[in-house]
Amino acid sequence: MKKEYDFKKGKRGAVISSKGKTRITLYLDDDILEAFRKRADQAGMGYQTMINQVLREFLGKKKKPIDESTLRRVLREELQKTG
Repeated sequence: MKKEYDFKKGKRGAVISSKGKTRITLYLDDDILEAFRKRADQAGMGYQTMINQVLREFLGKKKKPIDESTLRRVLREELQKTG
């Protein structure tokens, strides 16, 4: 490194800090991470963005009334299981 470089007042970290987001280290099971990567790729988005969305949905989850199409789908799935 050249002698004229002076990093005495330098700080570690991101060059541009992002507001509203915090970088963390998070350990996830390999299969969970791979599933998110695959689904996010199919949806055309980043896997971290998808994980963030899922966590948001979980935290703000409210029970919604079951509409007719959901009820029909669930009944079809359950009837197929029973034969």
